[in-house]
Amino acid sequence: MSNLNARHVAPLLTALLLGTSAFGLAGCNEGGDPKAEVGGNVKLPPLTQYLLPPMNVATVVGWKQGETPKVAPGLKIEALAIGLQHPRSLYTLPNGDVLVVESKAPPPPPARRPKDIVMAFVESWATSGGSTGASNRVTLLHDANGDGIPEQKSVFIDHMNSPFGVALVGNDLYIANTDAIVRYPYTPGETQMKDPGTTLISLPGGPIDHHWTKSLTASPDGRLLYVGVGSNSNITENGIEAEKNRAAILEVDRSSGRWRIFASGLRNPNGLSFEPQSGALWTVVNERDEIGPDLVPDYMTSVKDGGFYGWPYSYYGQHVDPRVKPQRPDLVEKAIVPDYALSSHVAPLGMTFYTANTLPQTYRGGAFVGEHGSWNRTPLNGYKVVYVPFSAGKPNGEAQDVVTGFLNDQNEARGRPVGLAVDKTGALLIADDVGNTVWRVTASGS
Repeated sequence: MSNLNARHVAPLLTALLLGTSAFGLAGCNEGGDPKAEVGGNVKLPPLTQYLLPPMNVATVVGWKQGETPKVAPGLKIEALAIGLQHPRSLYTLPNGDVLVVESKAPPPPPARRPKDIVMAFVESWATSGGSTGASNRVTLLHDANGDGIPEQKSVFIDHMNSPFGVALVGNDLYIANTDAIVRYPYTPGETQMKDPGTTLISLPGGPIDHHWTKSLTASPDGRLLYVGVGSNSNITENGIEAEKNRAAILEVDRSSGRWRIFASGLRNPNGLSFEPQSGALWTVVNERDEIGPDLVPDYMTSVKDGGFYGWPYSYYGQHVDPRVKPQRPDLVEKAIVPDYALSSHVAPLGMTFYTANTLPQTYRGGAFVGEHGSWNRTPLNGYKVVYVPFSAGKPNGEAQDVVTGFLNDQNEARGRPVGLAVDKTGALLIADDVGNTVWRVTASGS
């Protein structure tokens, strides 16, 4: 078994469990040019339905001594922190300290179907990354002299429940666990949170908790919080009741804890950020799987109050998904077409708008997106950080590769980018959850 990689083992298990020629299935998932599905106006191919989803998983090998990702011309990259345990998201505090959220998925419920067993195996293989130590905590990187390089690393908050999103409003620090938003009193400069925190609201969690990451941001005036809650399935296979208040962005009143669904039909919204020019809320979304290598493009989009974005009944506007029963043509008619496609199965999990001025001019005013990478497409897609230029509050131009090299020449994963942040010096920070590293990108002349 140790001599087999995941792309061999997963189809073999599939064949054994379900008596199907998995090797024949793998050939059905050869994708076209991934760049053809990037931009504001993309043409989608016909869908393909499978008895079993084809899989192509990048085995995690990690970074060797001295290895780093590759960056675009005019940039340089270095490790800001190593030896972490599944770093998933980042947050820069006003004094320049950086919070690193180290997080692992909650325990899954018992598998009910052979397919669930295979999928759980594949996911664990793709995200293991050698993270065997303590996780589910927030680590603080303290930068005493303001040069962007931390002199001290400490466990800031420990024993959490699969945390992900972070937002600071005044002295109120909010952490989105998988099942609740918790508020902590923050004192600038402290390196360890002693207060146990208080729950602001509960969030949809287990026992099924398919998309467990809860992205979080605060409105520019600080009055409201917005939290992304992913679906509890790929396409409602766990029943529509399991999707209550999911596949949505919730709006939460900070003072009272009252909340409402702000927008829905978003299969797995992450990277919640307010675009600085327009003031609009934006998100990146992981779309559905198992209808082809080039379907459905993951995307970034502005989020309209009360807007419906298709999931589960349709994708990319009014493209009906025939797997969902009963159909809802009344909702499909209202489905909003996303603003910008990022290509299929790239799994965007982080986004940040760049408003600083220390990176080269080409990277100012737009959005960086962390693409965690595909598990069900040949060739692999994502596994990089891209930059999408903006003008007048909207995407304006082709996405540019900024940080690559997370895959080696054998298509093995050294790392996988997730959350992004900009530090106080204007450098771009990248959480690499299977490389167990936070990377720092600066201008090459700085």
